[in-house]
Amino acid sequence: MIREVLAMTALIWGVNLPAAALDATSDNRLEHYQALPAETLEQAVTNLRSHNDHLQRIVDQAQLSDEDLVKVHELTYTLELALERLQDELSHTADVLEEVHLGSETMDSNRVRDNAARYLEVMQQVLR
Repeated sequence: MIREVLAMTALIWGVNLPAAALDATSDNRLEHYQALPAETLEQAVTNLRSHNDHLQRIVDQAQLSDEDLVKVHELTYTLELALERLQDELSHTADVLEEVHLGSETMDSNRVRDNAARYLEVMQQVLR
């Protein structure tokens, strides 16, 4: 039933919504778009770069069509997952950097060297 209502609404608005946006689950909730996974930091950074570029191209247009807004909506699912992964990684990396800091205070070169390597590995992925 909800699928038909959404399809009719889309026709009235003149919007051609992708089929994925019209799929309803058994409990009559709208199915959302499938986000690209961000299981690793590398995946998250790759997804952020590609989807940010796509988002930028869309919003740089003089006018945004309904189709553009639907595409933006779809992009946000992957962007949100990627940002969550990035936040988790950066939170952990802040703890690692604190170990570098504490190691430098206590003149513990092994602690500094080991933790700095972990910190720099993450930062190289994020900043490249």
